[in-house]
Amino acid sequence: MRRFKILATARALPPRVLTNAELETMIDTTDKWIVERTGIRERRIAAPEVATSDLAAEALVSACRAGGLELDAIDVLIVATSTPDTLFPSTACWVQHKLGLRGPAAFDVSAGCSGWLYGMELAASLIGSGGARTAAVIGAEVMSKVVNWEDRSTCVLFGDGAGAAILTACDEDRGLLGSAWGADGTLARVLYQPAGGTRQPASAESVAARAHTVHMEGNTVFKHAVTAMSEGAIEALKRAGVSPEDVTLLIPHQANTRIMEATRARTAIAPARMVSIVDRYGNMSAATIPVALDEARAAGRLQDGDIVAMTAFGTGFTWAAQVLRV
Repeated sequence: MRRFKILATARALPPRVLTNAELETMIDTTDKWIVERTGIRERRIAAPEVATSDLAAEALVSACRAGGLELDAIDVLIVATSTPDTLFPSTACWVQHKLGLRGPAAFDVSAGCSGWLYGMELAASLIGSGGARTAAVIGAEVMSKVVNWEDRSTCVLFGDGAGAAILTACDEDRGLLGSAWGADGTLARVLYQPAGGTRQPASAESVAARAHTVHMEGNTVFKHAVTAMSEGAIEALKRAGVSPEDVTLLIPHQANTRIMEATRARTAIAPARMVSIVDRYGNMSAATIPVALDEARAAGRLQDGDIVAMTAFGTGFTWAAQVLRV
């Protein structure tokens, strides 16, 4: 067991709410269709001038304030995102730039919607090895800037936001009990952004073709997502030596309610123990789990010593699952 405690969590959400009713005026869709297929009723949209690092920095400052921690006490800063401010430097370094923070190691994790759990795995290992005592792990996305707002199959799904967790080493019986993570790169083209990297650099043609936006094969994603999330969670529970009845809360990646419910059913965790915020925020990619975790803690649904199971899948295809004693 890698011993650490979650000192504090926080979230940062843009004030702008985009409802399904408003989407009905923008594209050929209906509130009924969106709710039945996804469970999403509204999502948050960042202002044009707001970048991913802005939301990440806001969440980090709030988490430090909640934990009574100074920013310079952080040893490592990890930002999970698929919507970086720039290809380089990392969004984590832009967070440092915004906050005037010098010194701690800072880097991004690119694992799609699994990114925050990937970041947690790395932070837990650093703390367990003595490489860091205090780590900040942030999931932050501005998905609204990379969706095609004329593609009704994808633009209704995504929202913007950030969630942060501060982890610190401890001697208590808390931390990572078990985990499972992996990837299958043969499925990379099922969910991806074609242009903007070295494979297809930006050009007038790539912009005109909307190749800088999300491209997704929805049915294929659904099938693999349910399998990856459920099998990952089951494996993490097994490695942790924890039964479904011992789990206080299950926090799945908030992709859509059908994927989440199918995952929950396969893990045999009681329905009342699953956390769902997808109706209010949509799919915030790497930000969904930390935002849901913070809301659960703020609502008193998680107390010290409780066990939380978290599981996600993402572009790549990646997957990750963790069982924590908080």
